[in-house]
Parts: sequence; C-alpha cells; structure tokens
Amino acid sequence: MQFAPAQLRWTIKRCLAFILLSVCSGIFAHAQGRFNEGPVQVTTGINLGPDPLAQFDLRQLQLDQMNRHAKENEQRRKQDKSLIDSGMVSALDLQAPNKAVVEYNRATSLMREQNSKEAIKHLQKAIQVYPKFVSAHIGLGLAYVEQEDAADARSEFETAGKLDEKFPSSFLNLGLLALSRNNFATAQPELQKAAALRPTDARILSSLVYAQNGAHEYQQALQTAQQVHALDHKRMANVHYVAASAAMSLHDYKTMQHELTLFVSEDPTNALAPSARDNLAALAHNENVGTGAAPPQATKLVASLGPQTFPNSDRLKAQLNAVGEESDGRSCERCSIPAEAKVTIADTNDNVAAPVANPLPVPTNAWTIRSDVDQVTLFFAVSSHGRMVNDLRQSDVKILDNNKPPERVEQFAPQSKLPLRLALLVDTSGSVIDRFSFEKRAATRFVEKMLTGSSDLGFIAGFSHEFAVTQDFSSDPAELARGIEKLGNRGGTALFDAVSIACRKLAAYPESDRVARVLVILSDGEDNSSQTSLKQSIQAAERTGVTIYTVSTKEEKDDKSDADKILKLLAERSGGEALFPGDMLTLSKSFDKLHDLIRSRYFVAYKPADFQPNGSYRTISVIAERDGKRLQVRARKGYNARLDPNHN
Repeated sequence: MQFAPAQLRWTIKRCLAFILLSVCSGIFAHAQGRFNEGPVQVTTGINLGPDPLAQFDLRQLQLDQMNRHAKENEQRRKQDKSLIDSGMVSALDLQAPNKAVVEYNRATSLMREQNSKEAIKHLQKAIQVYPKFVSAHIGLGLAYVEQEDAADARSEFETAGKLDEKFPSSFLNLGLLALSRNNFATAQPELQKAAALRPTDARILSSLVYAQNGAHEYQQALQTAQQVHALDHKRMANVHYVAASAAMSLHDYKTMQHELTLFVSEDPTNALAPSARDNLAALAHNENVGTGAAPPQATKLVASLGPQTFPNSDRLKAQLNAVGEESDGRSCERCSIPAEAKVTIADTNDNVAAPVANPLPVPTNAWTIRSDVDQVTLFFAVSSHGRMVNDLRQSDVKILDNNKPPERVEQFAPQSKLPLRLALLVDTSGSVIDRFSFEKRAATRFVEKMLTGSSDLGFIAGFSHEFAVTQDFSSDPAELARGIEKLGNRGGTALFDAVSIACRKLAAYPESDRVARVLVILSDGEDNSSQTSLKQSIQAAERTGVTIYTVSTKEEKDDKSDADKILKLLAERSGGEALFPGDMLTLSKSFDKLHDLIRSRYFVAYKPADFQPNGSYRTISVIAERDGKRLQVRARKGYNARLDPNHN
C-alpha cells in the first residue's frame, strides 16, 4: 500500500512525536523512580545507567504500537481489496494524491447538483494532477454525456479502459453510450467485457440482454435473461420484457408468454405492463383456439428496458440555467416531435433496464411523427380576460409552423371529444407534510370530476426520492380515490425523475385512437434528489405529447422563487399552466379551475409545410381571434422534427 504524500508526512510526524514522547517518558520514569527512593545518594565516579524497568516499558510500548500499525495496515489492505473487487474503484485510484481526490470530490458534489459544466473543470484539474485517475476519467465522460458531447465522453471512457483493463465501469459506460445511440453492434462487445469482469452483476447483464436483442442475437439474449433472473434483479423487471421480444422474434410463443408473465408479476405498474397484458391476452386467445400463432394485432414488443433543499437553492438555479441555455431552438438529434396517439411499443426505446451506479441518460426517439404523413398533433387552450373560450371554430384559429401555415389541417376538435389519459402526481416528501391530508381530499374531488366517461383513464402516483404507483390505469374514480388515500408522506423530492417516468407511462399505454394525455403535478417544486435534469423532464413531456399542469403546495401566493419558476417552466413549455393557490382554501378552487382548463382545450392535427426530417427545432405559433380581438392562447412553443439518418 503506497501512502499519498500528505499521509506520508503525517505518518513521519507521528513517528517522531512518538520517539520524542518515548524518550521523555523514559527519562521521567527514571527520575520518578529515583525520587521515590528518598534522598539522592551521590556517588562520585559511578554511573548507575538507565532504569531497567523503564527500558522494559518502552520496548513493550513500541511493540504494541507496531502490532497496532500492522493490524491497521492489514485492515486497510482488506478494505482496498474489497473496493477493487466490488468494481467501485480502480486499483490506480487508490494511489491518487490528496489534491486530485479533493478536486474529484468537488466534481462529484457538482454532478449531484446536476451542474456538469462546473464539474468538468474540477475533473480536468484532478486528471491534470494525476493522469491515471480512472474514476476521474469516467466521471468526466459522464459529465460530457450530460452536456451531450458523445465524442469526448467516448474518449474519456476509452482512456479509462486502457488505464485499467480490469475495471468494468469503463466498458459498461462505453456500452451504454453506444446503446443510447441504438448502436447495438458496438455496445454488445463492450458490455460483454464488463460482464466477463463482473459475471454476477445483474445491472450489467440486463444491459447486455438489451444489446444482444438489438443485435438480433435472440438466443443469447434469452440465455442472459435467465442469468439475470437467477440473481437479485429488483427494479430490473424490464429484462423479461426484452426477453419476450427475443422469444417473439424466434416465434417461441411459449417462452414469450412465460417472460411476459414474469414481467407483469415483478412490476405490475410498469409503463409497459398494459402492453404486456394485451399480448398475454392475445396469446391466451390463440392458445384456446389452437392456432399457436403470434398475437393478432397485438402491440409489437421491443427490446426496451437528498436532503431537503430551499426554494432558491444553487441546485435549482443550475437547473433553470441549463434550460435557458437550451431555449435557443438549436437542433437536437436526440429529440423528436410528439406523435399522434396510435403508436406501438415497438417505437419505445427509453425503458432500458440498465441502471448503474452512475447511469448514462438513455435518449429516446419513441414518439416521432408518422414517417408517411409527417403529421403534427397539438393541444391548446384559449381564454379571454381569464375566462376559457370553448366555442371557437377552425376559422378563428391560425397556426404557423416555422412561420408558415400548415400544408393542410387534418383535424380540428374540442379536446372533450377525445378520451382523457390523466396522471396525478403527488409530492409525498416531508416538505408538504402539514397540508398533506387536505391536499389528498382536494385531489380526490378533482379526479372524480375529471373522469366522466368509460373511455377516460387515469393513474395515481406519489413521489419522494422514489416514484410509486398507488393505483394503476383505471376509469373508476372510486379506485383512483383509494389510490390517493394510499399515498404516504416521507423522503426527499425527486420531481424531475417522477415527471419523466409519468410521461413515459402515459405514452406507453396502448391506444387504438387519438387521446389527450395530461399530467397534473401537486408539489412545491423543490427537487433535491433526481438523477434526471429539468431539461430532460421537459424533453420527456415534449416527446410524449403530454401537457403538464402544476399546482404549487407552498403557503405564499407570490411566484418568484426558483422552485416556482421550475413549476412554471414544466407547465408552460408543454402547453399547460402553473397554479399557485397560496393557501388550503384556495387549493380547492385551483383544482376547479384546472378542470376547466383541461376540458376546454382544443385539438388540431396538421401536416407542416416544407417539412424536413433533419432533427431541427421547429417553432409553433397559435393565434386565435374573435370579432377582431386577439385571444390568449396556451400551447407548446415548438418541437424537434424527427431525424431520418438517410436524409441529406
């Protein structure tokens, strides 16, 4: 075990102090013994020498000290070996000097705050001090991923892999980076390297299943999925969904049925669970009629898998700044326009079961406009002096897509004519504990008013540091009310994670026609635990065509804090609205207003003029007039066009 310079200096000083103390102790013991003998007898010319007892005590003390150091060193060696064997750190990291470690720890704190730009600076300093700092290279790669710089991220992961070929995290992150770009052929060998180093790591193996299935290695995907199932794979039920997809490709419908059954039993409220149940029903039907064929018209399967803050924390400021930087309308190759409702799960690639200690964000191109018609769908609300206008005609509305009228409007109708898909997301963290019971009662009345027909569906979820569904999709208001009552109050606040999950769950529900997807959030906006960023949660809403409405739970009516701005951004960027009741009595009125806002919206589907599938950002402007007077319109501001790799 090599000591860092600071440790070495400290050890030397400690030894010197010990020697000095030992010498002084011996002198003192000798003098003490002499004084205890009574008057000193002076004998000229005779040297009595050191006290033998004091010498014995000193040697014993030195021996005890040496044994203690030996035990401490042995314990430290065991701890280091345990860390290395667990794959948490590289053996090279243990030799990092203190200065590099300080920079690395500072960067880690910044990454937790999702301030990747500042984290990059500190990680670069750590590497400058100690170029063989493997974890710093990996951390820098993850920071580059957050900044959507795939080339530099790959370079850092590759450097880490070359420095320590026995450290699995380098290869895992290289594989995940390739998976994020649907490059299965590149991802598979990297993940196989990681799995060879950590053959019992369910997280790595789950990622490998996804890569194998994407690379059409269906039999291998099924075998790896069996390995995962034999391990503790809590929260990795999606591996069975991927295995079912592989079995379907092999026309092995018995295995497909088995894997789907495991998937639903392990994670019944998963976003893909409704599609899995549809396929199970179709398989059961075919088995009963003796065909043994694939599910007729079934949903196609796919390989898919803190502490309390303050309303003006540095973390929230960083989130707002990051969104501001992305509001310039630049192209985004990982984004896409929300599709119309009839989209199969085959297009959903954002449910990758590959959680790791420092997971890469896996982008999705799930909700793309139809490639054959390039049709845009849009919901918007219109008001006049604070009152909703719900009797407009198509001739009263003008739409501009990239500053040009649509080539043609396919459909225009009040939203009330479409089935509603409602998600109620309730903040169950400690920050809302005093008002929680009242909020649940107000939310129950709101849900009972919103779901008015058998074609309407909703689900209830709570979030603290984790996302928990207390009532899955149902058209029964009583069942949803019971789901609200089950909500408990605890933990931190992972708002951005919860928004992203809820949007994907709404979008993944199998539909046969167009629907209106709405997410209502009851929270104070003080995120302090999310792995997802504010920017990513807004993108999730845009991709899935979900309109977000937020209801603040804070006591004051002013809306000037960063937490308030978070709630406003989430709502307004998706075409919704943020409400700030300020007190419990006004909360019920806010829910009543929310009911009118949602039910009074309009739906339009159109084909944009001069559309190019190049991933560029396209603005949307909706203008509504009546009797020559301009009305207020709430709609999302734009979208990223689908990206066709073959487009020139």
